[in-house]
Amino acid sequence: MNALYMDDSYLREFEARMESVTKGGGNKFFVVLDKTAFYPDSGGQPHDTGKMIKDGVEYPVVYVGKFSGKISHEVSKEGLKEGDSVKCVIDWDRRYLLMRMHTAAHVLSGIIEKETGALITGNQLGLEHSRIDLNMENFDKEKLIGYVKISNDYINKDLPIRVSYMKREEALKDESLFKLANVLPPSVDTIRIVDIVGLVKEADGGTHVKSTKEIGKIEFLKAENKGKNNRRVYFKLS
Repeated sequence: MNALYMDDSYLREFEARMESVTKGGGNKFFVVLDKTAFYPDSGGQPHDTGKMIKDGVEYPVVYVGKFSGKISHEVSKEGLKEGDSVKCVIDWDRRYLLMRMHTAAHVLSGIIEKETGALITGNQLGLEHSRIDLNMENFDKEKLIGYVKISNDYINKDLPIRVSYMKREEALKDESLFKLANVLPPSVDTIRIVDIVGLVKEADGGTHVKSTKEIGKIEFLKAENKGKNNRRVYFKLS
């Protein structure tokens, strides 16, 4: 599977060929393509939506997931078959907002780590708001609001975001690349690195903007105490 979004998060349209089409329950059809720019639901980032077009007929893409190593696209209309060539179009407004949210989450968590040493234990990006969970010992709302302000100062610096790749054995030599407080799956041989230059560099498989200025402004919404050493911070973009 050639995941085009890994190298180009800004790719909105592409041509692909149907490798398989499976009928599900109701009016559901699951399509695997030879290559795709549709992002699957993973890593706290919601899936893309959009459409596939064949012979002028549009087939809505309503869900994208990754199963057994393959990216599967759920379309809500019958008519596609194995071997077909299609034009694919991503719902760009949705994707771009999630890209901005994802990079914002990296900036905010990067600042919090610098200030407190806390690592992310989970995150969920959304269209209206997003959240990050942190293994932070002390719960101080005013300090968290301060970290958001520092994050916005960095965003205004217009820092570039660069994507590169490292072999697993090399990446594991640098513990700072792994911000999530969990273990990298053993099946991953090549690690994708997202570098917000001058702020934070980490292993990540999601889509991001090219510059922090594209994020806009992070707005603190609320913070919750989720138990021992577990803090949840909600934010939105403006």
